Amino acid sequence: MKKIITITLLSLFSLVNAQTKAIPTKGLKITYTKSSNGKLIENQDAILVFTNPAETLVTSEKMNSGKAEFPFEQTLIHRAENKIVQVTQLKKDKSVTTIDSISLAKQNFEFLAETKTILGYKCQKAKTIINSNTIEIWYTNEPGIKGAPTALGQNLGLVLEMVRNGNFVISATKIEKIKSASPSLELQKSTTKSTVIDGLTYKDLVWKSRFTTIKVFENEIINFSDSSKSNDSILRFANGTIILKKITFPIIKTGDLVFLDLAEQSNGDAYDRTGSVFMIPQDKKQSFLGGLQNGTKTLPVYENGNGKQYQGVVATQDFSPIIELMRFFTPFGIKQYNYIQLKDKTWHEIVPYRMDITDLKSNLSGKTVYVGTFIGNYDKGGHKISMHITINPSESNLDKTNISIPLFNTVNVMEMAGQEYATMFNHEKGLEVTFTLDKEIKNAKLRYITTGHGGWENGDEFVPKKNTIVFNGKEIFSFIPWRQDCGGYRLFNPASGNFNDGLSSSDLSRSNWCPGTATNPIYIELGDLKAGTHTIQVKIPQGPNEGGSFSAWNVSGVLLGE
Repeated sequence: MKKIITITLLSLFSLVNAQTKAIPTKGLKITYTKSSNGKLIENQDAILVFTNPAETLVTSEKMNSGKAEFPFEQTLIHRAENKIVQVTQLKKDKSVTTIDSISLAKQNFEFLAETKTILGYKCQKAKTIINSNTIEIWYTNEPGIKGAPTALGQNLGLVLEMVRNGNFVISATKIEKIKSASPSLELQKSTTKSTVIDGLTYKDLVWKSRFTTIKVFENEIINFSDSSKSNDSILRFANGTIILKKITFPIIKTGDLVFLDLAEQSNGDAYDRTGSVFMIPQDKKQSFLGGLQNGTKTLPVYENGNGKQYQGVVATQDFSPIIELMRFFTPFGIKQYNYIQLKDKTWHEIVPYRMDITDLKSNLSGKTVYVGTFIGNYDKGGHKISMHITINPSESNLDKTNISIPLFNTVNVMEMAGQEYATMFNHEKGLEVTFTLDKEIKNAKLRYITTGHGGWENGDEFVPKKNTIVFNGKEIFSFIPWRQDCGGYRLFNPASGNFNDGLSSSDLSRSNWCPGTATNPIYIELGDLKAGTHTIQVKIPQGPNEGGSFSAWNVSGVLLGE
């Protein structure tokens, strides 16, 4: 049984001090700064090391002054017992602690003949390799006190410089003598009552405390059944093939990164199915939510002259289509059909999907929205999914998008409620959307997701087809969306059919998707767009029907910009 012990840091450090009370308390305070590729990192929180012959504290200026943001971690080295005590303040009134009695003794170094002087001290050089990273350490024994800006090299001497892979450097910039140095008391000033836990649990708690996790679905069934009903938190539509939940997002800061995670298992359905995670904009008079609640006939219709009507697929003055966060495809029967045995095949139990959706965060930040997941299937057992969204604090230079406008989405998520398949590409007009901008958009891009469908040998699922994007009457981009790596996901597909040629169905290349994968969006540059009316068109040479079989193309597009 795992033991969790709650203690106060005062009692922990009182014990430490009692064991070392005969050791002199004179010590040092060392300030370190970090640089990368020869340049000092801007706006950094300088590392502080408080050290005496008995113990060393690795902290920072902000932590020591009480100005650090939560969570923050500090490390205490207890030299008499060769222990590392790591303490993370998760929030104002909660911290966790772990004690490592092994790592210091296991550190190994190669000692080199080179020397140099740092801050007036003659330093020697040691080297070690950790996880394929070469770490060079410059240390001195002249002060008679040990310490380092990380847990590495604490027993070498006083470390004044660390170089990782020749381009990341931690350098001492100031050394101050202290008449009465007590690293443990310095730590106690910035921490609270703590729980001592094992190292693995500690790492997990600290890791998860560094970002925000928004749980959306937990072990929810997506199936086809008249008995699939909504409850207080989960709404179900289209005979259970759509699940929907209202989610409130916090304000997402500029630079923060947003990720979507989904895990899937078969709960009965053996086939590879189209899946889509989406959100419903409610910025206009009419929304897709009305179609879910009142039927596809209430959605605006798109027609291109081929004789069919396509419900809720393009933006109009009064309607925004759903915004696709992630397109994914279920594998053939993962988990439920793992009893199928093949020599040298050990099937995976679950398929994970993860997608960076940062460029869509303006549709989420500070808003309460409906987030849904669709898996097209006609199976009563269907599929089981769990899903969450994480917001990771960052200062990413790539995060410049603050405008996100949905233009089209032909994924018929209401397939099992009568929404038409996306067969409009059998007409030369294809898909065309006209939209009006109230103001100029700089660095505009189209976030475009496309997958071809038609599951027989001549269907567009298995035949490469060029996608052409026409903007304001001019062809601006074309490519052939095609995945050739599907065979790498065989172990997610226990129920995939095997052929006489030695291949399995899940091995076959497809039109931009594989069973058990997500499809990445591509980004098509549109330049700076002036205020006014614009038209975008998607053209694909969709293949002809054969008997009762037909091809279709699921495409979604969101206009991004600044």
